[in-house]
Amino acid sequence: GLGRVQLAPDPLDTAFQLQAINELRGGASSNPDPGCAWTGDLNGVWQLHRHPAFTPLIASLLGHARSYLQGLGFDLSQVSLHLQRCWPVVSELDQVVGRHHHPNAHVSAVYYLNGDGSGRSGCLRLFPPQHCNELVPGLAVGHGGPIDESSSGGELWNAPWVDVAPQAGLLVLFPARTDHAVTPNNDSDDLRLSLAFDLALTAPLASADDPAPPEYLAPHPAQWIEVARPA
Repeated sequence: GLGRVQLAPDPLDTAFQLQAINELRGGASSNPDPGCAWTGDLNGVWQLHRHPAFTPLIASLLGHARSYLQGLGFDLSQVSLHLQRCWPVVSELDQVVGRHHHPNAHVSAVYYLNGDGSGRSGCLRLFPPQHCNELVPGLAVGHGGPIDESSSGGELWNAPWVDVAPQAGLLVLFPARTDHAVTPNNDSDDLRLSLAFDLALTAPLASADDPAPPEYLAPHPAQWIEVARPA
């Protein structure tokens, strides 16, 4: 399911965060292909949650991530939610992020530091893994098929993807296995700046008296042992 939360960030806090991202990016402008947005995870900036300009914001966003799980029916007493990494994404004019997903995580999230909701600076594009209303395989992807893409039914129930336009303060959450991309930034007057997150679910930390964690959840990382590397 797609989760959306519209927050009302303090403009002064946002200004400090934008300045911090520009300092972290330095002179880089792409990833490294000129057509690809700069992403911190590929440039050593993957623990933004430890940066003092972002710590309070990210703590608040993680609270909404727990609410997202509750909305999906999870009993929060039976799972632990872990932030694996958090990184900035900066998109200049005409830059994109290619289609991909995050196999290392269970939940992915994006928080927009700017954007006016028009989609001019590029939309988050989510590709459903299955088109449950696609009565005949292949209809939803077009190619001259009988789906009227301009109709309300075509847009809501048989669209090949879902676009989310960036809006300052918008948090978007979705299953990490969902393929997604970012469309080109067509706003010549502004960068698109966002924060991306990867989160993982495990069993809660177990005490000596607790039963073994369920098979479908990894045990809590504090109870793992790293296998030593060969000498």
